[in-house]
Amino acid sequence: MKVAVIVLEGVFDTGLATVLDAFTTANELSQLHGVPGARFEVSIVGVRRRVHSSQGLNVPVQPIASCADVDWVILPAIGCKMPEPLLAALGREDTRAALDALRNWSARGARIAAACIGTFVLAQSGLLDGLEATTTWWLTPLFRQRYPQVRLDAGRMIVNAGPVVTAGAALSHMDLALWIIRQSSPDAAALVARYLIIDNRPSQSAYAIADHLAHADPLIERFDRLVRERLDRAFDLGEVASSLATSKRTLARRLQEVLGKTPVSYVQDLRVERAIHLIKTSHESIDRVAAMVGYSDGVTLRSLLRRRLGKGVREIRLD
Repeated sequence: MKVAVIVLEGVFDTGLATVLDAFTTANELSQLHGVPGARFEVSIVGVRRRVHSSQGLNVPVQPIASCADVDWVILPAIGCKMPEPLLAALGREDTRAALDALRNWSARGARIAAACIGTFVLAQSGLLDGLEATTTWWLTPLFRQRYPQVRLDAGRMIVNAGPVVTAGAALSHMDLALWIIRQSSPDAAALVARYLIIDNRPSQSAYAIADHLAHADPLIERFDRLVRERLDRAFDLGEVASSLATSKRTLARRLQEVLGKTPVSYVQDLRVERAIHLIKTSHESIDRVAAMVGYSDGVTLRSLLRRRLGKGVREIRLD
């Protein structure tokens, strides 16, 4: 399988290294264990002759023209973690050239994959229009604002939309590389995961910081603050909207636009977040914690924690 990794100026060092290490390890372990059909020919390509990583390291690249016929194109993140530098990077000349290259590869039948901030570049190309995608969790409000035509599901770690595959934040580069390896050889992917000690992480929701996302919009920030103050009380959308001098419809629409959530689901997220904190840092019973976060009994809270956290629920006490 031929894979082209396209790097832009300021590429995220960890993301690039993770992708390259995953495929190199797959090749080595497949040969060692005699796994058939798992051989990856990886090329690093760029639109410039010289590319530097976000840490200032020189990245050796081949010209894009040398890798016209590939099965996969992977776009690692740029090392821009906040909106202003990211928006500037999206307008750069090398980024615009990369957009044309991505469209050309896609037209030739190559599948395109992007992780973290790289999903913004992919969305900028138009190749995600009308498709499902994920992105780095802390920039979901910006992504929704810029690319409303993309069906964003930021809770998922990997979204396979057929011709394109997207991955969530930062170390999801490894999840993405393993996913691609798995399409060629599930055995090779399992070996890489075991040797590199990589756990299965189907969701990035557990890593998202709700408070950070809420600050992306003044109304949502006020909603977040008000709900946190009343977390032990029954949630009434009309009462909360009235307190914020807005309508229920406006509040629900803004939450959907910024966070991709309904008011009820966001309040539930806050309750789970508070409950986990209390369970880990206090000696309160699960029933008492349930009451402190607005649930009538511990049964409801236990069920919710199991559903939300999956295997991770083992890390907290539910007695």
